[in-house]
Amino acid sequence: MSHTGRTTGSAKRTLRQNLLAARDALTADDVRAAAGALARRALELPELARARTVAAYVSVGTEPGTLALLDALRTRDVRVLLPALLPDNDLDWGAYGGEGSLARVQHGGRMALFEPAGERLGPDAVTSADVVLLPGLAVDTRGLRLGRGGGSYDRVLARLERAGADPALVVLLYDSEVVGHVPGEPHDRPVQAVVTPSGVRRFAGGGTTPGA
Repeated sequence: MSHTGRTTGSAKRTLRQNLLAARDALTADDVRAAAGALARRALELPELARARTVAAYVSVGTEPGTLALLDALRTRDVRVLLPALLPDNDLDWGAYGGEGSLARVQHGGRMALFEPAGERLGPDAVTSADVVLLPGLAVDTRGLRLGRGGGSYDRVLARLERAGADPALVVLLYDSEVVGHVPGEPHDRPVQAVVTPSGVRRFAGGGTTPGA
């Protein structure tokens, strides 16, 4: 690895640690209130209003909550795909059928995840999505997203590119996680928008929606 690569990696680790510490300080009431506001803001997105299939995820711990949003999408008859972590850190996908369709899965010593309990549709199922809702820890003013470092969503984004798929990429965060700069690497692909409890911000010339 080059010196630049090591420096970028170190900067990402430090930023992740700081952001995770801030999340760990949130109370259950903080997380619950933010989840409701996040769902309302996300549902205002025209990309979600048009979508027939949305790839999303189930939040865990103090992540910005997603269950209210997933259920709201289902009431709109949107097909919601949820990830299942594979042993190599890639993601398989299954359909969301309500909270009762989820299974709590422990992956080694990591945090337990909630995954679809039904049929697995294969890693390529994500290429059918009109919108991909991405987890993250931060996004910067260029739309570069900081993930947790496992590489799962780097694989998803590479798969979309290989397939020629062009869904809207949207990251869900807390307000304080929209930052001035995320250390970037050549393979990083910017998102089109970030949704936070206070609003939506667009990137690549998309501007900022009212309330952002």
